[in-house]
Amino acid sequence: MFERVVMYTIKLRDEFIKLGQALKAAGLCESGVDAKFAVQDGRVKVNGAVETQRGKKLYEGDEVEFEGELIKIEK
Repeated sequence: MFERVVMYTIKLRDEFIKLGQALKAAGLCESGVDAKFAVQDGRVKVNGAVETQRGKKLYEGDEVEFEGELIKIEK
């Protein structure tokens, strides 16, 4: 097994951030539309499971995988 390397860290300003916003904040999607289609197409995983809801709320400790990149959500 290999250890996954966190490529991006998002610091929460509020209690949560929505998945589409996190993809944009990390620079992995240029727009909300790009994020919407990436999520709808099943290309995004949250905590290891495919997530198809762009509005999914992410909290401290959650991990998002997209196109080989890993985003970690921190407080």
